[in-house]
Amino acid sequence: MKKIFAVIAAMVILAVSFTGCESINLTDTEKDVQNTQSAVNGLVNNQPTPTDIDYSLERYNLIRRAYWVNGQREKAMALPCGVTKPLGYIVLFSASGAVIGRFVVDGKVSSLNSFLTANMVQEGHSGSYALETELPDIDGSYGENVDGIFFFTTDGKYIEWTGDFLYSDIPFVVDDPILKVEE
Repeated sequence: MKKIFAVIAAMVILAVSFTGCESINLTDTEKDVQNTQSAVNGLVNNQPTPTDIDYSLERYNLIRRAYWVNGQREKAMALPCGVTKPLGYIVLFSASGAVIGRFVVDGKVSSLNSFLTANMVQEGHSGSYALETELPDIDGSYGENVDGIFFFTTDGKYIEWTGDFLYSDIPFVVDDPILKVEE
């Protein structure tokens, strides 16, 4: 009887020990998460998201592109901009590092994966899962764009690029790029 009692006692002690270790780790992890959230909240309070931006060059580019790629270039060219557009300078590179082109950018460079509207909406819940439905883009199409950028030049040309590039708001020249050759 004493042996059975000793075995049961040992199993209880082991179970409590293992449970205690798991809860300590979980508690430590929860503390880390709480500390991180607290630190981020402090940063957000010290450096809040600006609420006084009253015009978006990104949205301007997206609207202009929507007209342009849907055959309404006159509307794209005539679209008024609510702020003075900055000039940018871009060099496009091939995969081997050769210069493909140099352009002066009218406004800003934008991602081909930026959109004017959300592309998914939550429709409801099924058990513990939220059901999402894909929404069409403003031209009625579904799907994703390729990863890349687009921009307009100062002479009114539209350019999309899916490769490497160098962009700045100061003029620069890339004279001798290093070509990468793979064997």
